[in-house]
Amino acid sequence: MLTLTSLWSAVTKLLDICLIWIMFYFLFKNLKNNVKMILIFKGVLWLIFIKIISYLLDLYTVGLLLEYIISWGPIAIIVIFQPEIRNVLEQIGRTQLLGRHKVLTVDERERVVFELMNAIEHLKRQRIGALIVIERNMSLQEYIAPTTKLYADISSQLLEAIFLPPNPLHDGGVIIQGDKITCAGAVFKTSMNPNVNKKLGTRHRAALGVAEETDAIALIVSEETGRVSIACDNYLHYNLTLDEFRAMLLDELKPKTDVFYDADESEGEEDE
Repeated sequence: MLTLTSLWSAVTKLLDICLIWIMFYFLFKNLKNNVKMILIFKGVLWLIFIKIISYLLDLYTVGLLLEYIISWGPIAIIVIFQPEIRNVLEQIGRTQLLGRHKVLTVDERERVVFELMNAIEHLKRQRIGALIVIERNMSLQEYIAPTTKLYADISSQLLEAIFLPPNPLHDGGVIIQGDKITCAGAVFKTSMNPNVNKKLGTRHRAALGVAEETDAIALIVSEETGRVSIACDNYLHYNLTLDEFRAMLLDELKPKTDVFYDADESEGEEDE
């Protein structure tokens, strides 16, 4: 017979399992974007493997040494890799339920892309370096806080003026939230990925760095070559054509779920 006590016990056990799965989900989701954390994970797996081998082969000295490593290893990992662990926790803390870009209607997204493309084409033609970062699900407040705040509507003229030397803000990045330019002069951590081409400059490394730490979209115009690139989802799409650039930007700005959408957008889809 189902009693209130047995029902509560079943609910708590289910909740316990769900919380564990959520913890592992966020752990592995953020783990894949951090090169050093991946190395730690591989090292732990190797220690477990060697421990099993030492147990099966009765290797007393190796097993004893591993016992000490396993006992004190977690403390050593926390001390040595404190910055990487902090970054993972910050990524989890920055995650929002809904990204700002998801509230944009189709017309608003088209207008944002139109203004961005006009600015990108002009900057590319004049070989003016630029870094534009668009916030998605993860908050960029950490980067916004120390910058020059603008809170202006997106316009190609404003973006061109920001990045035109000798404007004091031209070396920093611009952050966009929804259809607003939130700030200029933003500074981002550069990527530490050893596989990144050594010829890429600070602007490209900063774009890849923010793409590794968050789910933001980073748009880059090279000052030296005029080439345009997009960094997102831990990857740098280098030297795109303007058509490729626009298509990728439109695709990345689309909401990634059909559960939450704007009413105007749903009506537009029905008309099609």
